[in-house]
Amino acid sequence: MNEEKGEFVETIYLAKWDSRFWAWLIDILLVEVFSSFVTNSSGFFWDFEFISIASFGISGVLIFIYWTLFEGYNGQSIGKMALGLKVTDRNGRKIEFGVAALESCGKAFILPLDCLIGWLAMPNSKLRLFNRISNTIVIRINYEEPEGVRYVKEKE
Repeated sequence: MNEEKGEFVETIYLAKWDSRFWAWLIDILLVEVFSSFVTNSSGFFWDFEFISIASFGISGVLIFIYWTLFEGYNGQSIGKMALGLKVTDRNGRKIEFGVAALESCGKAFILPLDCLIGWLAMPNSKLRLFNRISNTIVIRINYEEPEGVRYVKEKE
């Protein structure tokens, strides 16, 4: 509640970079395992043939499709689900598949540049370049306490 204006203001918690990294890593590993089965004739991923340039392109397209579908459907990839994160529009609402595709382009194909531009051009905003272009944010999901219950964190 905004005390001065008498308006309700929702609190949205932007996800930390470390949480986003771990969600990204989970997603990359899942898709790489799947990709290795697609690109290797033997179907066994420990032979490391998936490091070829052709499979790199296939992996990029697969991760792009994966993020577009999962994040366009409910805002969460498997990695984001595991870490309690979600991609939303700037107001915390669900994004459409087209927006998810645009947001996914940067992290699927040019992630280092996407992050670097975001960090340098928009410091402390917790935005990658393609978050800014697609008007999306990555938030920490706020699990509401049940009525009559209050959660308190121990001080560390």
